[in-house]
Amino acid sequence: MTSRRANLITAACLLVLFAGMAFTAPRWAHLLRREVPDPGASAAPAAAAAEEEAARVERRINVKLFFQAGDRMGLAIEERAVTFSTDLAGQVRAVVEELVQGPKGGGLQPTLAPQTKVLEVFVSPRGVAYVDLSKEAQVLSEGGSEAELITVYSVVNSLTSNFPAIKRVQILVEDKPATTLAGHVDLTHALPADMTLLAASPLQPVAGSGQ
Repeated sequence: MTSRRANLITAACLLVLFAGMAFTAPRWAHLLRREVPDPGASAAPAAAAAEEEAARVERRINVKLFFQAGDRMGLAIEERAVTFSTDLAGQVRAVVEELVQGPKGGGLQPTLAPQTKVLEVFVSPRGVAYVDLSKEAQVLSEGGSEAELITVYSVVNSLTSNFPAIKRVQILVEDKPATTLAGHVDLTHALPADMTLLAASPLQPVAGSGQ
């Protein structure tokens, strides 16, 4: 009898234990899910951080900018790194805005007033770049025909030299077709590059000349 009673007590205890486990199993599972890390959850923030870091490292390209030579008449070239854009019009705008900032060294002189704004840029399928500038673009062009030539062709040469797709450049002023900047250079049509305006190299003293 004692042995039978002990077996009954043991069976009852086991039933109570199993019932408790069945009741608390969902809670255990929930806690286990909280404790065990999800590999996918940790990978997502890491991937987002990597993409953000890549975006901060911007791609840059070197371009040739044409400014007024400081020690002689004509245009001289300054190379500069600018932010790369897959959009041609956006890249053209970036180059013209660098021209507005002026030269950074080499004794060169600016060709556009620093107040000049690039209002709009459009490149046609035929390779014509339309560059719309604010009225301040006319300021440095008021020094005569040569000053106007330098201003106009600093823009034209800079764009045609850096972008093979651009064959000609037409300058507009304040959203309107311009006939001229200061009365000398005809802007009613698109202009090709003119490399004859590059400044000649300064003459070097001849050895034995006594200079």
